[in-house]
Amino acid sequence: MPRTIWSGAISFGLVTVPVHVLSATEDHSVRFHQVHLEDMGRVRNRKVCELEDREVSNSEIGKGYQLTKDRIIPVLDEELRQMPLPTAKAIEIEAFVPVDSIDPIRIGDGYYLQPDGQVAAKPYKLLRQALERSSKVAVAKFAWSGRERLGLLRVRDNVIVLHAMRWTDEIRDPAELRPEDVKVTEAEIAEAEHLIDRLTRDDLDGPDMTDRYTEAVEQMLEAKRENREPPAAPEEPKAPGKVVDLMAALKESVAKARESRGEDATVHEMPTKATAKKAPAKKTAAKKQPAKKAAAKKTTAKKAPARKRKSA
Repeated sequence: MPRTIWSGAISFGLVTVPVHVLSATEDHSVRFHQVHLEDMGRVRNRKVCELEDREVSNSEIGKGYQLTKDRIIPVLDEELRQMPLPTAKAIEIEAFVPVDSIDPIRIGDGYYLQPDGQVAAKPYKLLRQALERSSKVAVAKFAWSGRERLGLLRVRDNVIVLHAMRWTDEIRDPAELRPEDVKVTEAEIAEAEHLIDRLTRDDLDGPDMTDRYTEAVEQMLEAKRENREPPAAPEEPKAPGKVVDLMAALKESVAKARESRGEDATVHEMPTKATAKKAPAKKTAAKKQPAKKAAAKKTTAKKAPARKRKSA
């Protein structure tokens, strides 16, 4: 069970939902220490006062703001806690919006909100079900770690999740990063869509969606522990030459996607391009057909009088 990061309440109009905030994610990365390679001694970071030139304990350390080059003013945690912010102990819901209206680049870490006791159970369920039925998410403000933040509330498996969000002015403008305008053909776009279809899946679960780097590090550490050689790295495929033909690269990617799914990679379906090639032939045939029909009609018209004369 993860530890409580923050305790407060969700403020939903006049409804208050006391909650505990717990981390919704885990970090499974392998951690390393800094060591002195000569004798494997730990290398530690020590906190030293630059005026007294001595190491200080955590109890002696506080916050300070650099007012001028030569002056730092102290800021106490108690002063920050007593700031007149309504979001200091509450997650204040400001609005409800469609989830599609939120740019994913603004969404940060996720946290589970646990109802704080039986008194919070009913308003918690009320907010959860209202969010589910409205198919919307709530945008809220809350204050953590000395600053006010923007948040997003949604429902996951009957639990309300709080995502930290970035303010609008924290998102950099990507205009200067856009490439120069280049021409892309319809056939290339169609083949790219074909590749997207081949790589489309219903979920992100499966053996190919695991952290293979961490697994490899753990195998290496296990081998070192047992004084044996770590597993050999697989041979890397030969790097392909510089691809000039974008369409050729797309075709090859589609073939590899088929192969990875156990499909026949030798079949190169290009319905869009094939149709484009055959279209002129169909148009030509369409133009010739009326001519043949017209000729047939003329022949019929000429023979009709002769038949009448014979019958007479």
